[in-house]
This record gives sequence, structure tokens and C-alpha cells, in this order.
Amino acid sequence: MGLPTFTFSLALVGPVLGYLVTALAVWGRQTRLIFKPQRALHATPADFPFIVLDVAVPVKSARQADQTLRAWWIPSANRNAKVILYLHGNDVNVSTSMREVEPLRELGYSVFIIDYRGYGASDGAFPSEASVYQDAQAVWAHLVMTGIDPSDLYIYGHSLGGAVAIDLAVRHPEAGGLIVESSFTSIYDMVMLSKLYALLPVKFFLQHRFESLGKVARLRVPALYIHGTADEIVPFEMGRRLFDATAGFKRFAAINGGRHDDNAVVGGRAFRSAISAFVEDTSAFRATSNAGLSL
Repeated sequence: MGLPTFTFSLALVGPVLGYLVTALAVWGRQTRLIFKPQRALHATPADFPFIVLDVAVPVKSARQADQTLRAWWIPSANRNAKVILYLHGNDVNVSTSMREVEPLRELGYSVFIIDYRGYGASDGAFPSEASVYQDAQAVWAHLVMTGIDPSDLYIYGHSLGGAVAIDLAVRHPEAGGLIVESSFTSIYDMVMLSKLYALLPVKFFLQHRFESLGKVARLRVPALYIHGTADEIVPFEMGRRLFDATAGFKRFAAINGGRHDDNAVVGGRAFRSAISAFVEDTSAFRATSNAGLSL
């Protein structure tokens, strides 16, 4: 009677062991599965026909030696222009994000685009959720210290940068506004898009969560969400969920046919108009404190 039970138990050992090995492998490599930092710079500030300045921003930490992240500053010809702090996505750096920030420059804003530690020429071996949040905070402090009025400073995040932007905006209700493009609700929700990971206890061992959906209800700054209806990486519905959960003044710009990285190209004038109208209206709201501002 014992032989069939023993055989059945042995038959379970292989699948269970394989499952545990896979779960442990994913747990151990999750940081490198989430972050894809791009080190190689494909351009320099001197390669552009307009002013681009390379800036060093110190990042202080109580647990390790001070480090430096690199940023590119693209000043507007208008000294009174609003400033966009641009937080790029996962597998890019400042040099490969210039196409994405070009519409912002064309609209007349000054742009400060950063490389998190571990990206581009910034210090750091490899990023983490905690480190990119710390980097964004260091840059915010740097910009304010240089004399930029927080109400003139808009936080813009694309994809992974959108999660960083949301976290920073929650911490700084004095900011002029928040613009989130092609971003997700949480890393867990992104992981669950894959049937392979859906079989693993991801929620139990996930270390980098980027739980944006739980943060947006605490926003006290105006917010604009931009999402392409044909986004092949972050589902359009995630952008809508972020918008729906956001408190206070908010707008949503759906880019018909826009994918993850081409909203500016596909959206054209509509993309630019959504941003310029948002900045103009929120600036007017700040200036007049008019609670009746139209949404």
C-alpha cells in the first residue's frame, strides 16, 4: 500500500523543486529584471544646436559616501520660463531622451533632465527604488537652491520616471504641477501582465514596488496624465486608473494610436497643446488662487 504513495510523492518533488528554484531565481534577480540602466551616452551637450549644459548634482547619504548624478540643463531664451524637471524611463539616459524633451523645449520651457545613479555618467553601481527617489529629491533641492520658485517647477515623468515623478510630487505640494506620461499603477501590476510571473508569489518577495496607484490620492498638485491608446508596454487602462484615483485638479490626454515612446510624434499638436494648456491654466490658478478653475 505504501509504494503508490511513495511514487506519487517522488513525482511531486521535481515540479515543486523546479517551482522553488524559479521563485528563488526571480527573487534574487528582481532588481536586474526591473531596472535596465543605459550607461553609454550617444551624444554630448556640444552636439546640439542649442544650449545644453552638463550639471553635477550631489547626492548625500547617511549610509554611504556622497555621490554625484549628472544632469543636462536646457535653458529657455525666456528667463521667466517655467522649468520642467524631466525624469526619464528605464532603458535610456539623458542623451537618448533628447527626442522626448524636444517638444518641451519647443514650447519654450527650460528643461532639466537627469540620469539617476547607475545611468549614463552618474555615479552608482546599480539603481533601486529607494535610490531613484533619493536622486529626484536631491535634484529638486538643487533646483530650488539655485533660486527657482517651486511654483514655477513642473515635474514630468515618463514610464518608470512617472512613478518617480508621482513620489516626488506627493512630497512637494508646492510644485507647479505634475505631468505623467505612459506610466503604470505599480510594478506588481506590471509583473502580473506576464503569465509566467503570475504563477509565482511575487507580492510576497517583491522589493521594488513603485506603488503609484496608492500615492496619487495624496497628491496636492495639479496633475496631467498622457497615455497612448496603443501603448504596447504599459496598458492604456493603467493610465486611466491613475487619473481616476488622483485627487484634486487633474486632466487626462489620450493620444489616439500612441505607443509607449511616440506620443509626441503621433499626437503632434494635440500632445503639445495638452501640455501648454495645462501649464498655462495651472499657472493662472496659482496666480489668482481661483478655486473655480475649469477642469
